[in-house]
Amino acid sequence: MKGRVTTKAFVKWILFLCVFCFAIGTLFSNRLWDSSAEPNGQQLLSQRRHEQVLQVINDDSTTNKNLSHNNDAMDEVLKTHEAIQSLDKSVAMLQVQLAASRSSQEMSLDSSAAVSTLSRDGSAKQKVFMVIGINTAFSSRKRRDSIRETWMPQGKKLMQLEREKGIIVRFMIGQSATSNSILDRAIDSEDAQHKDFLRLEHVEGYHELSAKTKNFFSTAVAKWDAEFYVKVDDDVHVNLGMLASTLARHRSKPRVYIGCMKSGPVLSQRNAKYHEPEYWKFGVEGNNYFRHATGQIYAISKELATYISINQPILHKYANEDVSLGAWFIGLEVELIDDRNMCCGTPPDCEWKALAGNMCIASFDWSCSGICKSVEKIKFVHEKCGEGDESVWSDLF
Repeated sequence: MKGRVTTKAFVKWILFLCVFCFAIGTLFSNRLWDSSAEPNGQQLLSQRRHEQVLQVINDDSTTNKNLSHNNDAMDEVLKTHEAIQSLDKSVAMLQVQLAASRSSQEMSLDSSAAVSTLSRDGSAKQKVFMVIGINTAFSSRKRRDSIRETWMPQGKKLMQLEREKGIIVRFMIGQSATSNSILDRAIDSEDAQHKDFLRLEHVEGYHELSAKTKNFFSTAVAKWDAEFYVKVDDDVHVNLGMLASTLARHRSKPRVYIGCMKSGPVLSQRNAKYHEPEYWKFGVEGNNYFRHATGQIYAISKELATYISINQPILHKYANEDVSLGAWFIGLEVELIDDRNMCCGTPPDCEWKALAGNMCIASFDWSCSGICKSVEKIKFVHEKCGEGDESVWSDLF
């Protein structure tokens, strides 16, 4: 019995020791697992931080590359834009020069000043020094007669002026709104008598002066190959010799615009005489126009007249003809020549200048935008300020 009791107690102790050892082993294993897992977690965290640093570095590198690429692209865009502007300018100048070259192909006529060239339709046209277009209206017969009696040669003298001096002088006028009206027939009759008109494909109207100006230059360029083209109003006194000698001093310049340059206010008031409907295009209210020649008289060289002829359909017309002409030349390489002798006042102003040896090219009254009551007064102006009938024949130009 004692042996059995002892054996049972022994078995219990063995079981107890086994359970105790199992518990101790389990506890020891968990600690070893935790201690081995802890370094692995730190490594994982460290690895993630390293990856984030690399990502930031990579992002910064990409950003810098993009910024560099964008800057290079902007530089290329600016260079391309400048190149396009330069090409546009060169092409425009080449077009003008090409047209002028075509219009100046000479063919021999004789040894006189009138040498012919070929126009686009193949017909011969004279090569002359200058073409003067006197702007007139159907109702201005008396004004035309007063000019014929003063500074404009007539009959054989007019033809001689063309042959020997290469100076063309014509009254320019369009058509009436009604075809073959009594107004048109009156001009036809007057032209048959004096042979001093240039008829334009244009419907007359005071508010169409800009269109008429374009038409004049286009018609004149097609008919005559001139070095200069001049527009003058029919209530202005002109000394032809002084005009010719003045223009001759600029004949070596390819693109010149000559006249009395001004920059008057842009009038936005509807009741103003020279109201500008498109005043808003010139900036804030109260601004002035760009520099342009006053409309009573101005001259342009052949290349500029040819430019107008070529681009006539797309040249914008402002309300005032002189502003329109100035606008057409903005953006071109044009030399503006401000000659105050082209806008002298009537006596005593032009008379005093003549006595001082400074003969005027043109005289008129600023207050009337021409000679006030020109039909009655132009003879007096001619007597006091005229250069003499023989001046244009003796001047060398």
